[in-house]
Amino acid sequence: MFQRLLDPEVLAGISGLDLVAKTVVEGFIAGLHRSPDFGFSQEFAEYRAYTQGDDLRHVDWNVFARTERAYLKRYRGETNTRLTLLLDASASMSYGSHPVSKLDYARYLAASLFYLAHHQRDAAGLLVFDDEVRNYLNPSTRHGQLSRLLHALDKAVAGTRTDFEKPFFHFQQFLYRPGLVVVVSDFYEDPDKVVTTIQPLRFRGNELILFHVLDPEEIAPQFGRPVLLRDMETSDTMEVNPEYVQNEYRQKIDAHIEELRTKARRAGLDYFLLNTARPLDEALREYLVVRKGRM
Repeated sequence: MFQRLLDPEVLAGISGLDLVAKTVVEGFIAGLHRSPDFGFSQEFAEYRAYTQGDDLRHVDWNVFARTERAYLKRYRGETNTRLTLLLDASASMSYGSHPVSKLDYARYLAASLFYLAHHQRDAAGLLVFDDEVRNYLNPSTRHGQLSRLLHALDKAVAGTRTDFEKPFFHFQQFLYRPGLVVVVSDFYEDPDKVVTTIQPLRFRGNELILFHVLDPEEIAPQFGRPVLLRDMETSDTMEVNPEYVQNEYRQKIDAHIEELRTKARRAGLDYFLLNTARPLDEALREYLVVRKGRM
């Protein structure tokens, strides 16, 4: 049931990013709660007061019996963080071979991460960019922040070319405290340039995750006849035949993905390839695995 709900094309039929995020995260969390591998660290740290929405399984009922107040056991590793998501809204992100474009998928992913951050009481912020910074919301936990973030995502539209240098330089000017930085992009850029531009953020104490969003037709295109392709950012055209697609193109895209993955991980950045036909719970699971491994 959850797998069907989390299918991107099903999510595309839901009205509003807030409902998409709620559907994804609540279904995902419910799935985690049924898993024997999910749980808090066993190293006890302290108690904290229960608030509405907390998992009742972690209430210390012995304390409740003595004090008539509900407290949760808090464990080491369960600490608040600052999540900033950098969303690529360049023209190429508008591509989609099925009802969900790369930008749509990126919005669903971002909304789900923001909803999850809100659920965990983490500060969350957003930077939308193409070749310029198009919108920026500083990470915050203040009232209404989730609504502001979802509104900004909803208003994000595909712009022009991608330029990582200018947006990332801008971001560093407002980076006063370290946290988790998530970059969501199709990364149609030289892997060396991507890594050398993003890596300095890690030197300032940040954890970095790159979500590489690609359409299934970009990963493994299926053409039965010659077609004329147009670059969505430069408008350059190129005629390709099925033989090129099945051989030379596949080798090039595979090499690009592998080079970006290898160089990112060597630089201490976490990298994940996301096919836009892939259920979102897998992306969230990878996110949490990274967070757990970093703590």
